[in-house]
Amino acid sequence: MVQKYQSPVRIYKYPFELVMAAYERRFPTCPQIPVFLGSEVLHESRSADGAVHVVERSCRLRVEAPRLLRKIAGVEHVVFVQRNVLNWRERTLLIEAHNETFASRVVVKENCSYSVHPENEDWTCFEQSASLDVRSFFGFENALEKIAMKQYTANIKRGKEVIEHYLSELLSQGISHMPRWTPSPACKEGARSLTEPGAHGAPDAMGHSSNPGPVPEAILGPDDKLDAEYIERCLGHLTPLQESCLVQLRLWLQETHKGKIPKDEHILRFLRARDFHLDKARAMLCQSLSWRRQHQVDLLLQTWRPPALLEEFYAGGWHYQDTDGRPLYILRLGHMDTKGLMKAVGEEALLQHVLSVNEEGQKRCEGNTKQFGRPISSWTCLVDLEGLNMRHLWRPGVKALLRMIEVVEDNYPETLGRLLIVRAPRVFPVLWTLVSPFINENTRQKFLIYSGSNYQGPGGLVDYLDRDVIPDFLGGDCVCNVPDGGLVPKSLYLTEEEQEHADQLRQWRETYQAASVFRGAPHEVAVEILEAESVITWDFDILRGDVVFSLYHTKQAPGPGPLEPTDRDRVPGASCSLVESPLVCREGESIQGSHVTRWPGVYLLQWRMRGPDSVACSLQGSEDVLPALHSPGPRCKLLYYYEVLASEDFRGSMSSLESCTSGFSQLSATTSSTSSGQSHSSSLVSR
Repeated sequence: MVQKYQSPVRIYKYPFELVMAAYERRFPTCPQIPVFLGSEVLHESRSADGAVHVVERSCRLRVEAPRLLRKIAGVEHVVFVQRNVLNWRERTLLIEAHNETFASRVVVKENCSYSVHPENEDWTCFEQSASLDVRSFFGFENALEKIAMKQYTANIKRGKEVIEHYLSELLSQGISHMPRWTPSPACKEGARSLTEPGAHGAPDAMGHSSNPGPVPEAILGPDDKLDAEYIERCLGHLTPLQESCLVQLRLWLQETHKGKIPKDEHILRFLRARDFHLDKARAMLCQSLSWRRQHQVDLLLQTWRPPALLEEFYAGGWHYQDTDGRPLYILRLGHMDTKGLMKAVGEEALLQHVLSVNEEGQKRCEGNTKQFGRPISSWTCLVDLEGLNMRHLWRPGVKALLRMIEVVEDNYPETLGRLLIVRAPRVFPVLWTLVSPFINENTRQKFLIYSGSNYQGPGGLVDYLDRDVIPDFLGGDCVCNVPDGGLVPKSLYLTEEEQEHADQLRQWRETYQAASVFRGAPHEVAVEILEAESVITWDFDILRGDVVFSLYHTKQAPGPGPLEPTDRDRVPGASCSLVESPLVCREGESIQGSHVTRWPGVYLLQWRMRGPDSVACSLQGSEDVLPALHSPGPRCKLLYYYEVLASEDFRGSMSSLESCTSGFSQLSATTSSTSSGQSHSSSLVSR
């Protein structure tokens, strides 16, 4: 398995030329990096004008490994070949290297780059990346991999300290400025090869050569590749490997994710939840981002308004912060009629409210980070269980609680810093037995449970909350504005019909996906078909605006971005072809259809915003629509569902929609501005 390291952007607040002067002082020896045993220049050259200086050298490094491993390998040092390219005109230094020793068994590559900060020409950026691939090593592959990565990351900080040491040395000698390069007649003698030791090529963070690896990408600003100082100040202390995981995952999202990139604090929570296992964290985060997009969670704080009944009877609310600066949420669960709330507002409304609390918690963490000047990424919850009884163990209520726990665990990992449970009654162990298996082990370790009144003395709340924020109902002096809860009157319960509709709404939300369509930015879904004669079925409702729906076939998955208009007229069998005539779909309509595939490959379901003069629905008609689709304008909204069936399984299945009315159109009627939703059924078969 290839191990990779990617550093954040480290910034020296000194000009590039001064940093290069410090860099040169690392030669011919560097006492700060004792594993570097020496080097030999293999080749050195300069450009005709002297602007570019290239040095290639062989570097010897002492092997820091257990004696047994060194004895088996039969070496006490390893050799790396490095190549430095210093460009004075562009003010960059690119360093790349690879190992020569055991090159057939172990492949080590590293790159480093120094460049001018994109926003401040008097600062210098440093970036570093490396990869380690242990292909075979006498049966010690795993051991060598761990030793090498541990040694590498341990020396990363040392490499930065070396530059800072020589910068301080220059400043102490009164050298605080170095002139920038300008062409000199003496430098225009043409390229020449030199054999004397050069000034560029030093051992660096790995402790070995002056930084090995492939040629790096162009340096981006700290907003694109995280700045190490920003990480320390806003995210907290991370080990080099943890920094690397954060940078790699963020870069991966920038390259592959369509839509808004989550904040670094958000990405970091998923890495922590998976112990910085990059692949596991990536999978968890991608699933959560899909969930957020489907349920439009990013807009929840702007769109969710709790019913008045919830505001009156939901006994929870925010209350200052704990001693660590974490936002404090108080939940008087024992005073809350969970059964009554379920029957009065429904499970979906309760879940939405819980999600809004978690969204607000993240927002408050950001605010407290700025207020207290240190990273605060989680919040504290104080749960008062006085009054908890068997009514709270109502089976549908417990089932809903478990669902909420699952949703929060999957999508808000590492947001809970501490859970303080006070006045736990005798019935609490029964509830704990039911819910604890569904709570992540890392989260359970943050629970502190107090029974009776033992929360009042030493080791109790005073260890985590200042006395002036402990609520009055727990013996403190602070008036708490959290609602008292109480029994919900049965007269406020939903009728059976309303409850059934709420259940349908929840099922639809779990089945259908939400999408937004902007002018010039259609929504596309790629469906891979492995065998011909499959059936693609779809069902979607237009909640806002008018769209044009089309179906395309392509032999391979398309690249990022929507299909271009020039791709629309290609004939079947070409790289991309239109296989269903575009269908104009108006606001409030519910559309169902199916398509029998003729070829394997990738089929694209596409929704484009309808232009003001567009008309249905032929290949020629779609050409007239195209110019209007790329003008700026508002967005359309839709909910959709699709499925792929084998042709023999299609007839008689739930997806074989032959009626002119979709039951799902009821949702359209309640969520769109139109009072009635017309329906169309288009059982379309390829020609």
